[in-house]
Amino acid sequence: MSEALWRPSEERIARAGITRFAREVRGRHGVPVGDYRALHRWSVDEPAAFWGEVWDFAEVVAARRGEEVLRDGERMPGARWFPEARLNYAENLLRRRDEAIALVFRGEDRVHAELSFRELHDRVSVLSQALRAAGIRPGDRVAGYLPNLPETLIAMLASAAIGALWSSCSPDFGVQGVVDRFGQIAPRVLFGVDGYFFNGKRHDTLSRLSEVVDRIPSIERVVVVPYTSSSPDLGATAHAVLWEDFVAGLAPAAIAFEPLPFDHPLFVMYSSGTTGAPKCIVHGHGGTLLQHLKEHRLHSDLGPGDRLMYFTTCGWMMWNWLVSALGSGVTLLLYDGSPTWPDAGALFDFAQSTGMTHFGTSAKYLDAIRKSGLRPAERYDLDALGTMLSTGSPLAPESFDFVYESIKADLCLSSISGGTDIISCFVLGNPTLPVHRGEIQCFGLGMDVAAFDDEGRAVIGDKGELVCRRPFPSMPIGFWNDPDGSRYRSAYFDKFPGVWCHGDYVECTPRGGLVIYGRSDAVLNPGGVRIGTAEIYRPVEQLDEVVEGLVIAQAWEGDSRIVLFVVLAPGLELDEGLRERIRRRIRTNASPRHVPARIVQVPEIPRTRSGKIVELAVRNVVHGEPVKNQEALANPEALRHFRGRAELAT
Repeated sequence: MSEALWRPSEERIARAGITRFAREVRGRHGVPVGDYRALHRWSVDEPAAFWGEVWDFAEVVAARRGEEVLRDGERMPGARWFPEARLNYAENLLRRRDEAIALVFRGEDRVHAELSFRELHDRVSVLSQALRAAGIRPGDRVAGYLPNLPETLIAMLASAAIGALWSSCSPDFGVQGVVDRFGQIAPRVLFGVDGYFFNGKRHDTLSRLSEVVDRIPSIERVVVVPYTSSSPDLGATAHAVLWEDFVAGLAPAAIAFEPLPFDHPLFVMYSSGTTGAPKCIVHGHGGTLLQHLKEHRLHSDLGPGDRLMYFTTCGWMMWNWLVSALGSGVTLLLYDGSPTWPDAGALFDFAQSTGMTHFGTSAKYLDAIRKSGLRPAERYDLDALGTMLSTGSPLAPESFDFVYESIKADLCLSSISGGTDIISCFVLGNPTLPVHRGEIQCFGLGMDVAAFDDEGRAVIGDKGELVCRRPFPSMPIGFWNDPDGSRYRSAYFDKFPGVWCHGDYVECTPRGGLVIYGRSDAVLNPGGVRIGTAEIYRPVEQLDEVVEGLVIAQAWEGDSRIVLFVVLAPGLELDEGLRERIRRRIRTNASPRHVPARIVQVPEIPRTRSGKIVELAVRNVVHGEPVKNQEALANPEALRHFRGRAELAT
């Protein structure tokens, strides 16, 4: 096994939140401090005790907790958490009311703003009053077609405070993509924006906003944030009013938070929708809150004085994960726009100027920075930075090396993975454990994670399906418009009844970590040998000539063969010499079975709006099959580069 790239100091271990948590539960439950595997084992063997301790450690604000933590704990799905509780997600995020900075916002190099915790509370107070005056009640839906602005956070909190469900899409979504999502849940109020900035340019959104409103008849009121102009023309948008007019005449007061059941709906999230209409996944107040508090305070070591940024749009679940950190007294650093404008160092400039302590991003971003030649450690003061988080796709071993060699040597690099489906993570970082190259540090506390082979047996050191064998609080309440729960059960529980099957192809390591090899539905199977796509991406993307790759299995002569598509650095053309270097790199770093039968150059690769590549859509195009919902893609026009390729006909 590889040597650790980083080990925490004794001082860091001693002051970590997870160490304090273990110390507090040791006397009551006999769990040894300093033994994470023992703590994890206890957390899944005794779920009621564990989640009760998390509630107390995080000091959850509630009108009532109740005595019962878990009812029907043997049912999955069907278990119920804190069935007697009454609480409100927004009240927990707004518990701090002082003059310290709650959020710092930067919209590229155009807009800067700050709000204190008191100012944030007051703005939520005013907007929640306006929503109530507009007739919004618990259970109603409120939607946001917005960038990652302070107003987006305020609108979500105001909705949650009164018990309305919140759902959001980023403004780069096309009209059909928004209608496919919001049209299913029938929102009464829609928050929109006049435009947004990206790559130094202004992009108008009012025309699309108007069309969305025209196509969703449930919308009664449109509240527009003036972001790129001071007085946008709303004449073409039905039911539209500027934010300042919507709240006119209202003054800050104590917020009347609705005390809600633990599983009262909070967020409606969406599957990527690349194989049909997006699934509407409903998450609750209590499960979302408790899971995020656990992940922030224990696994990310976040607390008052910390400053967290996650580069995300509000169309990705990492936005929801980010903003929940207010519940731990954290200052949020909100960034909207291109992460490489005006140059590749934009986010590191933001980190330096704000004293960022936790830098959250995607694996793709880190690879792009590595290939850009930027060495942030040489250019920026990152003394405050103690944790870097990465998700969205597997973090390549070379990106681990890059972080420690070129960003900061003393850093907890936390590769994390879960999904929109659970609005959280199955596997995470841990500030008290070493970081090993290419490996996620640990299973999340309270998450009974395993890798199952095809017979449903847990395997260690071999690849299998990522599963979770016991219930956890942030499981979805269900899907929207799925009254008997059949669509929900078939999505996660058909393959292994009574066990959550997540759809990732993974390997659990002997030391308790995890390696992800890609999505299970994209696994290659030439000659009956299962190969995860990440096993090919990792060696290929080590080459400086290759910007990124996408691999599929093409049906061929009664079996399948591996086809690799590559985007090359500007000005390069794929010739036989480069093809052979790619083959050699894959053969050396993986195996001869991983070597593609065909390697094809394309100018770009299609992605979802959260930045994930879409192997299945490309596979459909190559086989002449339809791609059902191209509105789910950020760049659907890229699919044409894969259609009818002569290289794939022989």
